[in-house]
Amino acid sequence: MRTLCASTLIGEFFIIGFAALVAMKDPDLSTSTVWTVSGIAMVLCLLLCGVVTRPGGIAFGWVLQIGLIASGFFVPTMFFLGVLFAALWWASVHYGRKIDEAKARFAAQEAAEDGSAPRPAPPGSTAPDAV
Repeated sequence: MRTLCASTLIGEFFIIGFAALVAMKDPDLSTSTVWTVSGIAMVLCLLLCGVVTRPGGIAFGWVLQIGLIASGFFVPTMFFLGVLFAALWWASVHYGRKIDEAKARFAAQEAAEDGSAPRPAPPGSTAPDAV
């Protein structure tokens, strides 16, 4: 799950940066405000990549998605991109969990197989079970 979610967040990092460039053209917004808000959101994307698997990480990601959609009030294209990335976030979480569960099942199955039938020792080894 971590890899999929982090990939989505890195994509959002770049989208937020590009949206800030567009928002700078709005005469009602000051450049410092645009870059402060965008910079904070970009840093949060990067930080969230590291804590996405910890408790509350997914919920915080959803808050970020809502903020991305809400940025459409300043850059209208962000309504579309925010919904698109929210869908990507959902898919990353949903399918990432399924992948993690499949990996865990596979590891458990492999461990069970290893426990019931020991692997033969490599040729030339001096392991006690390699007779």
